[in-house]
Amino acid sequence: IMRLLTSKKERVIRMKPPRAVSKLEKILFPIIGVILTCFISPSALPLLGMLFFGNLLKESGVTKRLAVTASNALIDIVTIVLGLTVGASTQATVFLKDTSLLIFGLGALSFMIATAGGVMFAKLMNVFSGKDNKINPLVGAAGVSAVPDSARVVQNEGLKYDPSNHLLMHAMAPNVSGVIGSAVAAGIMLSFLL
Repeated sequence: IMRLLTSKKERVIRMKPPRAVSKLEKILFPIIGVILTCFISPSALPLLGMLFFGNLLKESGVTKRLAVTASNALIDIVTIVLGLTVGASTQATVFLKDTSLLIFGLGALSFMIATAGGVMFAKLMNVFSGKDNKINPLVGAAGVSAVPDSARVVQNEGLKYDPSNHLLMHAMAPNVSGVIGSAVAAGIMLSFLL
């Protein structure tokens, strides 16, 4: 999809290095994020609250041991427990149906649409941005919530056309934004269903 929607000239666009983010901004981001999530989508708060809390642990620098434990041992334990509980509660009679294939198909289609939309939006932004402020359209493809794989795909695709053009850090911004946006959207949809 990225190759279909971009020209070779667009794939080698070099972006300015990201600006330095101050310590205050790094600490305020999770606090403001939690407050906004409370107002916009309270149903998404358990998921995004943990994301923002982990970010605050890391960025504050006060709780170094907790931050290291949360980012290493604890995340591995939680991943194993989550996988076990989901796997144990899934019954083959419920899971192996036509509906499951439809859901997988819709998920794949939504990833394709999001990838194409991100690339096209980056191209649209280039129309209005200055000559020195161009955005590599490949970065738009990282706007899906597959962290960090979609950003790595963008990085690898960019390196194929220009081995010294590193897009990973530029691609991580829309990648994390995609995660936050997906969680908020899921929380809003969940609030309509319950």
